[in-house]
Amino acid sequence: MTTSESAIAQASSDLPEAPQSLKIDVSISKVSTCQRRIKVTIPREDIDRYYDEAVRDLMPTALMPGFRPGRAPRSLVGHRFKAELGDQIRSKLLNDAMAQVGEQEKLAPISEPDLDVNAVVLPDTGPMMFEFGIEVRPEFDIPNWKGLSIRRPTREISAEDVEHAVTRLLRERGRLVPYDGSPSKGDLIVVNVRFLDGDRLVSEASELEIIVRPTLSFADGLLDGFDVLVHQSKAGSKVSAEVNVSNEAADEKLRGGKVTMEMEVVEVKKLELPTLSSELLSELGDFSSFEQLRVAVQKQLENQLEWHRRRQVRQQVASALTASATWDLPPDLLKRQSQRELERSVLELRRSGFDDDSIRRHVNELRQTVMASTARSLKEHFILERIAEDESITDASADYDEEIRAIAAQSGESPRRVRASLEKRGLMDVLRNQIIERKTLDRITSDAKFTDTPFEFEKSETDAVDHAVCGTVVGEEEIPTATHSESRDLRSVSRRG
Repeated sequence: MTTSESAIAQASSDLPEAPQSLKIDVSISKVSTCQRRIKVTIPREDIDRYYDEAVRDLMPTALMPGFRPGRAPRSLVGHRFKAELGDQIRSKLLNDAMAQVGEQEKLAPISEPDLDVNAVVLPDTGPMMFEFGIEVRPEFDIPNWKGLSIRRPTREISAEDVEHAVTRLLRERGRLVPYDGSPSKGDLIVVNVRFLDGDRLVSEASELEIIVRPTLSFADGLLDGFDVLVHQSKAGSKVSAEVNVSNEAADEKLRGGKVTMEMEVVEVKKLELPTLSSELLSELGDFSSFEQLRVAVQKQLENQLEWHRRRQVRQQVASALTASATWDLPPDLLKRQSQRELERSVLELRRSGFDDDSIRRHVNELRQTVMASTARSLKEHFILERIAEDESITDASADYDEEIRAIAAQSGESPRRVRASLEKRGLMDVLRNQIIERKTLDRITSDAKFTDTPFEFEKSETDAVDHAVCGTVVGEEEIPTATHSESRDLRSVSRRG
């Protein structure tokens, strides 16, 4: 053996040994498309090995009467600390076995394991057995995603588009003043509302602030013709109308039906637009001239156009990819993921520069079909995730920095504060999914064939209220919709003068 070979052999012998795998027996039952029931058996020889390792690690520090530390016989140490060692060994065996099952069986979990740890017993003799349930990504063949034909919305941002956007911006900074007459479209009314199913009170709210528009959107319902309903109302007036309840409302008895809304107008307010002064320009974003504001607004419109473009492209890609995805998803999974889907959508909208009213309208639209939209989004996610794995698409720290900078630029907050907020709310995994999905969509569209189609910005014909007709929304049964004072505070953020 040469000197270099000896050195290599010596270095190899000095390396720590790789952890020894457990000789587990695994039995997997397919309960449904996503649900698996897994039984694991750990042989006695592995339990004894873990026991020996635990006693060996404890020996140097074990305090035993009549013995110096580290000098007590192994059998005495094992007997004296049997209970403590048992809990430690059981916990380590469970953790290592669960990790090995995931890797060995190539599971792609989409939820935490359903395991009753306290029910798992470490036996004195024989093997250790336990079982658990887990939700995994469905098994499916990846559809062909290359060469898709896609319609791409296109528009040149015009001076008129910018003027409309500036007017909307001024409305957000306008001053609401009391008005004695009846409201016109675009005015604000303060109302008390009650929702009734026959004689049964379903929910109620006090001092809701509503902008008069043709359609009024609730978290789980819709009222068309709202501007006509209230156009002759004044403070003290009472009106009533039927509200269409969504097919996915929290109250199953009301799904797809109607409830009666009784509304009392408390106050009518007119909006006075502010003068575009140097002080207001500074308030809006430290702009030194109206031209600077116009440039910033145009950039914001371009971001919003890009969001609409990506959304429509994604819908077409998703439609093509999920056409064969006929597998069902567990209702409990959809329920749990519905809030995550809303949070993902809000992050996308904030990144693209949409105001609070636009975001609220979009969230209410999603809530009204929350189970169907969540199922659709999850299927898209699973397929995009598989494509990302095949194409070696991953996330990098720079991706998170870019996303957070974009959100910060639109929200007026510092990137550090945005990151802290996302981490505190547990939304970094949502951001990761967003990054992976966007990169994967870019990969898919790089092979697509595009046909440009004209695009029109949507008009604000709907006002969205943060209140559920049924009192709660699906996926948030334990969390009522925002209290009315909170709703008022949220809306005043974008309407204060």
